[in-house]
Amino acid sequence: MRGRLPAVLWLTCVWVLLWGTFTPASIVGGLVVAVLVTALFRLPPATDRLPVRPLRICGLVLFLLWDIAVSGVEVSWEVLRHGPRARGAIMAVPLIASSDQVVTIMASALSLSPGTMALQIDHDHDVWYVYALGPRDDADVDRARRRVVDMQRRVLSALGSPDEQAEAERLLGRMS
Repeated sequence: MRGRLPAVLWLTCVWVLLWGTFTPASIVGGLVVAVLVTALFRLPPATDRLPVRPLRICGLVLFLLWDIAVSGVEVSWEVLRHGPRARGAIMAVPLIASSDQVVTIMASALSLSPGTMALQIDHDHDVWYVYALGPRDDADVDRARRRVVDMQRRVLSALGSPDEQAEAERLLGRMS
């Protein structure tokens, strides 16, 4: 039960927020449902833990906030300037992480940014396919691809294992 305590507390909070009432009945009901859910649907234990690097994680959060703001302006400009003729590109971008947890965080971070979306991740070929709004020529596509690679580097710097970071740098060095 001790390992499930964070999940029980989180599910209880979600329950209370969904009901919209902070009463003893909603809290107890949430606890009962949370205990049942965590007992009946056990998650496998996490095989590897992500390293905790508070300063790099803060830097990543600031980078993501900046990227969201800049991308929002770029998407707005693209839509206002080109309207229905706005173009997009689907790019193959090297996948520089191997851990499922880090890849998931990378895809989520990328998809948070307006105008970009992770479409498919191909672990067999270490590539992921990314949609980007706005590229009009090869130079724009290369710039968008470099932006995705830079975001991957930042996520790996904050959350990747030292081995994964070294492997990513080796792969990126081979590509340049």
